[in-house]
Amino acid sequence: MHPRLLRSFLAVARTRNVTRAARELHLAQSSVSDQIQALEAELGASLFTRSRQGLELTPAGETLKPYAEDLLALADDARAAIDATSAEAAGSLSIGALETIAAARLAPWLAGFRADHPGIDIKLRIAGSGELLRRLGDGEIDVAFCFERPDAGEPDRRLARRAVAVEPLALIAPPGDNRADVDLAALAEKPFVATETGCVYRAMVDKAFAEAGLGKPRLAAEAGSIDAIAGLVAAGAGFGLVPRLAVVAAIDRGEVAELAWPGSVRSADVVMIWRRRRVQPPALKALLTALGEGFVPVKPGGARPRHAASLPS
Repeated sequence: MHPRLLRSFLAVARTRNVTRAARELHLAQSSVSDQIQALEAELGASLFTRSRQGLELTPAGETLKPYAEDLLALADDARAAIDATSAEAAGSLSIGALETIAAARLAPWLAGFRADHPGIDIKLRIAGSGELLRRLGDGEIDVAFCFERPDAGEPDRRLARRAVAVEPLALIAPPGDNRADVDLAALAEKPFVATETGCVYRAMVDKAFAEAGLGKPRLAAEAGSIDAIAGLVAAGAGFGLVPRLAVVAAIDRGEVAELAWPGSVRSADVVMIWRRRRVQPPALKALLTALGEGFVPVKPGGARPRHAASLPS
């Protein structure tokens, strides 16, 4: 079974649609259909059946799915093991991250890492947390950086994770609202701007409100990014509860006011997630080793810049 056929099979199994799978794989729809047919012919069994909800796995398809995942993981392990036999192998590193983490934490840290490992070709991909996990599971990226979801379900057995930073949450209000604090009863009556349901940032807000006994936030608007939330709050649309690293510049410029959040949930973990392998590629192994202390800036020779103490370790 060729890995190309297995990747197409898993993409169709996940999306339940050949067109969506082809879009993810950057292939023509006809190519994906041909590959599924070729795999079915090789195995002598039908792998999908149609329903109103889309393509469903047959019993044979359900049986194949974990083996396909393991075979692709084994192929990656073999490639990593071959790379590791060469002392000169540096390789490439594809990193995925939420935009706020990439800009505020990862980019400054990567500058030092890149200087210390000039032979590693680094690619930085920006996406939402759900898309990052999909790309990671499919092998499109080597490691992902995102906020830990407070509503995460059963962990994916194929993935390992490590907390690398703790980021405080910031309660932001329109400029001029300079009260040092506000009580929970008052907040329950305030309109809030938040990201859409399903987003990791929205999950943070919902958990913080639930832990504070406030139920669901009263939404004035939903926005697609933290920058948009900050802009709406600055314009007077309502309050916002967001990771502070994403709005520190707006706070410093006086565009929004920062108040003390009175709830018990006051921070969010930044996690690094990667696929479990028997042998990690040299480039990824170097990244995991360097990030053992979290986002502490590094420079060649181990020297640390003077501002290192201002970043979380």
